Amino acid sequence: QVQLVQSGGGLVQAGGSLRLSCAASGRTFSSYAMGWFRQAPGKERWFVAAISSRGGTLHYTDSVKGRFTISRDNAKNTVYLQMNSLKPEDTAVYYCAATSSGSNLYTEKPYGYWGQGTQVTVSS
Repeated sequence: QVQLVQSGGGLVQAGGSLRLSCAASGRTFSSYAMGWFRQAPGKERWFVAAISSRGGTLHYTDSVKGRFTISRDNAKNTVYLQMNSLKPEDTAVYYCAATSSGSNLYTEKPYGYWGQGTQVTVSS
């Protein structure tokens, strides 16, 4: 069982930065791949970024490449999403998620554990 507690987020002007954190309970955090997803108002939840269990493989959706960075600290059981050069279209509720699978990290299907979500609002 893994519990994920998110922090960070808030309101920022376009071009600004935010960092999201997702702290996991349990001793096996380092065996889980982690992902970030977001859901804008009236839209489906979409993949943003993922990181393998040891942090050696990173994945990003095209719209955030070069602006967002996913990282993890297995000693702290925490995964981060550093978001720079934010745009109004990045406005969404952001969710972290954990999976013991190492494949299909772009989709929601393999993720069995989800954080509570945190609002990110980017004003123009």
